[in-house]
Amino acid sequence: MNLPDQMTAICIAEPGGPEVLKTCRQPAPQIGPADVLIRVAAAGVNGPDLAQRRGHYAPPPGASPLPGLEVAGEVAAMGQAVTGFALGDAVMALTNGGGYAEYVAVPFGQVLPVPHGWTLAEAAALPETWFTVTQTLVMRAGLEPGMHVLVHGGAGGIGGAAIQICSIIGAHPIAVVSAADKASYCNRLGAIATIDRTRENIVDRVMELTDGHGADRVLDIIGGALTAVNIAASARGGHIVQVSTLEGATVSFPLRTMMAKDLTLSGSTLRPQSARTKAGIAAHVRDNFLAALSSPDWIKPELATFPLDEAHRAHVAMEQRIHRGKLVLLTEFGAASQAS
Repeated sequence: MNLPDQMTAICIAEPGGPEVLKTCRQPAPQIGPADVLIRVAAAGVNGPDLAQRRGHYAPPPGASPLPGLEVAGEVAAMGQAVTGFALGDAVMALTNGGGYAEYVAVPFGQVLPVPHGWTLAEAAALPETWFTVTQTLVMRAGLEPGMHVLVHGGAGGIGGAAIQICSIIGAHPIAVVSAADKASYCNRLGAIATIDRTRENIVDRVMELTDGHGADRVLDIIGGALTAVNIAASARGGHIVQVSTLEGATVSFPLRTMMAKDLTLSGSTLRPQSARTKAGIAAHVRDNFLAALSSPDWIKPELATFPLDEAHRAHVAMEQRIHRGKLVLLTEFGAASQAS
């Protein structure tokens, strides 16, 4: 494959609203000995991309300044230390930034094969959310079969991944939603029950659904006043996993209740983690979840796709928080792949 010197990408002109996302021309990335160069077909849109655009989530040292933390595409080149891949392989990857572009360089430990039966656009919706839930809910919080798991934002990317990972492991996901269509979507993904936060009391419903036991694990993307709700809804010995703070990063909550219930509250962000840590998460996904994802009856996330040069429209849609599933950007290569 003849590789170009230049590529089209989406740059952040300055911190601000979706309008600061601009199409630009950039040098194609150079690869190191342990890197895979991916010709990007599709890039997932995630909450950290919005935070970076607003100026609240700076790339770690050495990472690409371009937004985009997950992609799918084809292997275009490899460093001499790369094993397990060949040129032209269909792959998906957790990037260190730079996904909103026609090419991205990724450490090969963060690259996985596209599940059987998935398009590249569908595969681009997986890495960021599945790596996040695997790292926090599974590897850190010790998710086990039989646990009741309260999943906030169940119809979104993180929530949908959590529901499906719980189902694979044998846990019981309870999804919190804001509309009937989102509840139906969560049920299709595998939620054992849903709670409509606009008209139902979350704590009362959790206790009803668990026969008074409470939630063994909570996955929260909201923060703010919901933290106290999560504590009240948790079972003794429970673990609350905080992966985003959409409605408040500073909270006041009942420490005595946390102590009495022997609760754990943990928080984490994925992008600053080391390449070794990310490779370990990738290995866990590959070894424990890829076979299920390749099942012919697997329910894939709903997608809304946008051309790469309309990334600003995707950010507007994500900020409105009315979508189900994932938002994905398609390069010209990706659009052609979808059409063929």
